[in-house]
Amino acid sequence: MPIHKLINSLQITACLALLLGSAGVYAQATQMPLTITPRTRVIIDNDLSGDPDGLFQVAHALMSPSAEIRAIIGSHLSVNDGFDPSKKQAENAAAKARELIGIVGGGNAVQVFAGSNTAMPNDSTPVKNAAVDFIIAEAMRTDTKAPLYVVCGAGLTEIASALLTEPRIAGKLTLIWIGGPEYTDLAVPPPGYSHVEYNLNIDKAAARAVFNRSAVPIWQIPRNAYRQCLMSYAQLLLKVKPQGQLGAYLYQQIAGILSRLQQYGLKAAETYVMGDSPLVLLTALQAQFEPDPSSSDYAARPAPLISPDGQYLHNHKGRMIRVYTRLDTYLMFEDFFAKLELRGH
Repeated sequence: MPIHKLINSLQITACLALLLGSAGVYAQATQMPLTITPRTRVIIDNDLSGDPDGLFQVAHALMSPSAEIRAIIGSHLSVNDGFDPSKKQAENAAAKARELIGIVGGGNAVQVFAGSNTAMPNDSTPVKNAAVDFIIAEAMRTDTKAPLYVVCGAGLTEIASALLTEPRIAGKLTLIWIGGPEYTDLAVPPPGYSHVEYNLNIDKAAARAVFNRSAVPIWQIPRNAYRQCLMSYAQLLLKVKPQGQLGAYLYQQIAGILSRLQQYGLKAAETYVMGDSPLVLLTALQAQFEPDPSSSDYAARPAPLISPDGQYLHNHKGRMIRVYTRLDTYLMFEDFFAKLELRGH
């Protein structure tokens, strides 16, 4: 037999063996549903009485079996914020969390805390509450090796206070924060932008405590990145609203906001920024091997200092942080839609 035919024969034999072996594995897999168990621990901190994008993030997280949601902290907004101008914003946020857990179901083990209703008085004086104590206790656990992420979709009051109270936790968790303005060498600010980004403005002292005074690892999703997370109104109608009680509830949160905008004479866009959803993308949707949110892009750069008025100051001695520049919104939203649909099967 000519050598080239022998080689081809061996290749075909190897391929057949591989295919037959794969078929056997596939047959076993179809008979034995995959069981996904937690690989990460997550503490969610969000202003859930404010922009309803946080409710989408929490619902998505609760439906994600690879992330163990250890607690949800309802946090405050800025004083007199249009979403919730009350003086009990944190309590209202915690109530929203409990309401959502009741709809999603299966969340009896998730503790809910109301954070502080006010910002820190300065960048060195922590607030004291049960949410701060829980962050510290969870970070100091020695009975698990699962990495801990504290994910914040609003201000940084509680995590800043925890870091000031017990600095040792900085080496035991990763902070993922939706907030901060654009870095001018990475992105251009949007039209009509505010110089102090919305979430940073909620508690500038807390941002200064985290960036200027702590050593905690930070994965930051600044304004130019979280504005990429656009869900269309057509998607809300077709992929969210029909999906049972949870889908109808989430849809109504956005519909209510759009209705209020129209009452004030503002034209509604065809899209809504689900800016908090990357908190799920970067924790629950990590790669199987070499676990990391590998489908999104970031720049590694020294952490800036935050000025008293909420601006970045160059800090060549700053620790290296991740600043996300591009997010895999396809994976993020398709996973959310699929999990909503699977709840009905």
